[in-house]
Amino acid sequence: MKTYRIELINRDNFTLEITADKYILEGIEQAGLSLPVGCRYGACITCAAKLIKGKVDQSQAICLKPEQIKAGYVLLCIAKARSSCTFEVGLESQAGLYFNPFL
Repeated sequence: MKTYRIELINRDNFTLEITADKYILEGIEQAGLSLPVGCRYGACITCAAKLIKGKVDQSQAICLKPEQIKAGYVLLCIAKARSSCTFEVGLESQAGLYFNPFL
């Protein structure tokens, strides 16, 4: 099975290898890292991250708007890597998804 390097950047960077058949969030959790998650089927934006570099298949995403996808947002719970990828994760990466009056 083909594997890809996944890099998560935020306050603490994290890198892992993931197979092409695995959802990215699943691989992250199996590597021992916890990220916020809600529905696990692409209907919320709790697990959203910003794709900085690479390619993913997130054809199951149902809640991202076309402009959010164009801006690079990915739902990690239903996305599968199609190349090595770099993602920005955390509050900073979600700031462009919706207006948050508390930030």
